[in-house]
This record gives sequence, structure tokens and C-alpha cells, in this order.
Amino acid sequence: MKNLKKQRRIQVIALATVALIVSTGLIGYAMRDGINYFRSPSQVMAEPPAGDEVFRIGGLVEEGSIVRGQGESIRFAVTDGGATVPVVYTGVLPDLFAENQGMVGTGRYINGVFEASEILAKHDETYMPKEVVDALKEQGVYKEPEA
Repeated sequence: MKNLKKQRRIQVIALATVALIVSTGLIGYAMRDGINYFRSPSQVMAEPPAGDEVFRIGGLVEEGSIVRGQGESIRFAVTDGGATVPVVYTGVLPDLFAENQGMVGTGRYINGVFEASEILAKHDETYMPKEVVDALKEQGVYKEPEA
């Protein structure tokens, strides 16, 4: 009888371990496309990512760089003070999108141009995403907002 209980306990532990491994694998598999790494323009220019890698880029919209194309197409450049990356986006821009303002875009870097699939703009006149602030501080360009 004791041998049977011991054998059952081992089977339950083995089954629980296999279930844990399978569930961890499924969670990792499901999240593989949902993880987008942030890069500053300086990092993109120093080590250009592969064309199939989706990532986030952020910085300030360079002054004088916004060029509107046909329909909803727009070209502009994003900078962190150290490097500038050209961006192409087709879609409706956020209302608060403007030159010299913070932005974060999600997309791919293909043939020297960041092709954005999503653009996020600042929240209000004082908000800027943490990643953008860190990148600008690293370049020595960031200015603290006035109260």
C-alpha cells in the first residue's frame, strides 16, 4: 500500500512538472511577437537592426522635417541629438504630434528608413516617455520641463 501511494505521488509530481514546462513554453511562444524593444536613433544608426525585427524608436521630431505626402502618408525624422533616423508612416497621426515634440514609433528599419506601423505622441506639454527621456539625457539634449 505504501508503495502504491509513493508511486502515485511521483506520478502527480511528474505530471505537474510536465504541465508547468508546457504552459511556460506556450506562454513564451504566444508572447514572442508582443515584445518590442526600444531603441534610440543613436542605437539604430550604430547597430542597424535586421529588416524583419519589429522594435520601438523614440526621440524628438526634428524641426522642419515633416513632409506630408499623398493621402495619409507622412515623412519626418526623429532625433535624440546624436543621430537622426528618417521615418515613414501611413495613417492618422495623433493630434499632439508636432515638431520638437516627443514621439515613440513601432515598426521596422528597412533600407535606412524606419517604416512605422504605429506612432504615439506626447500626452501633454510635460509628458515624455521614459525611454525617450533616458535616450535624450544620454545625449545631453534633455531639458527639464519648467513648472
